[in-house]
Amino acid sequence: MANFDQAEGLRRMLELPQKRVLTFLSALPESERNGTVINLSASLARKGKHTLMVDAKTSASSLSAWLNLQADQTLLDVARQKRTMEFVIKEVSPGLSVTKVSHSTPQSLQLPKSGFRELSKVFDIAASRSDVVVVDCELNADDTFLLSSFDDSDVIIQLSADPSTIKIAYGLIKRLQSSLGIREFGIVVTNVNQAQAELIFANLSMTAKRYLAVDLDLVGYIPEDLYLKRATELGRSVVEAFPLSKASNAFVRIADKLISTATSSLRFNSAPMVGAQLEY
Repeated sequence: MANFDQAEGLRRMLELPQKRVLTFLSALPESERNGTVINLSASLARKGKHTLMVDAKTSASSLSAWLNLQADQTLLDVARQKRTMEFVIKEVSPGLSVTKVSHSTPQSLQLPKSGFRELSKVFDIAASRSDVVVVDCELNADDTFLLSSFDDSDVIIQLSADPSTIKIAYGLIKRLQSSLGIREFGIVVTNVNQAQAELIFANLSMTAKRYLAVDLDLVGYIPEDLYLKRATELGRSVVEAFPLSKASNAFVRIADKLISTATSSLRFNSAPMVGAQLEY
């Protein structure tokens, strides 16, 4: 009977839905990337997915600063047993919360390998409490992520039509291919229309495939929209403040696409092109 119970427990564990971790990298200025992470996460939450935003950056104007997290609301404080998980995760709105990994850079943390493993375990516990985790991240100097937990996540890279951001995005893809191996990356293009997004993606995808043997997938595009700026000024997500705007529609479509894809990989090819259909 004991063996049966153990087998049944294992079966139930394997049937539990896996958590979706999206690691977000951007070639855009911090204000634009913060706005994208917040609006995408808010869109996922409005779709009924409990969403956790994780700030894995250390700059003074990163995501957690925008959302007024306290200095001791970090996963590192949990790993050091200084704070509880409940304390370091701040609810932003129903179904949407945020936390931060650490305020220190990897170099200044001076953690042993066991310390980083413990921090990764704390992240995994935090992630297990949500349906979707959106990590706002950057690469270390050695082209690795701050935590090994991010290595197996779905990586999404944001760029715009500006040639400098395209160059930065390609550099990120090259660095990721070197550190993580050949895999698939999602692409989001900002401040463009559908035709521009498809052209930019086609050129970037062809280059990545030819020189790096890396496949890319166009997750979607976000059009330039004054209502997005107005929502940011109001301190609200555009999907909440202006639900019929072009930008809101784009974020909703991206959220739909991410929800509909398999948890284990970025397989966007079968989904429709993400874009703005409605005018506000």
